Amino acid sequence: MLVIPRFNGHYNFWSMTMENFLRTKELWQLVEEGIPTVETMSTEAYKKHVEDAKLKDLKVKNFIFQAIDMEILETILDKSTSKAIWQSMQQKYQGSTKVKRA
Repeated sequence: MLVIPRFNGHYNFWSMTMENFLRTKELWQLVEEGIPTVETMSTEAYKKHVEDAKLKDLKVKNFIFQAIDMEILETILDKSTSKAIWQSMQQKYQGSTKVKRA
């Protein structure tokens, strides 16, 4: 069983280990590209692909929720996809480690 990397304030280390974790689960593409959208003329197979992506996105969100504390979780509750959550955390925490070192 793989252990979900916990976010402890060191964003660069956490993001690297979390990305690796999600890649081993074949879920990283959702964080990078987001959930594909269904067009009016989409085939049934493509619609199923989108539904599968939505389910996988819920798994990614669950992993991220398990990795972070309640205070951080409350700041991202308005984000609807794993991509939006990842980008929000990146904007908020990526520079904070550099600031702490300085």
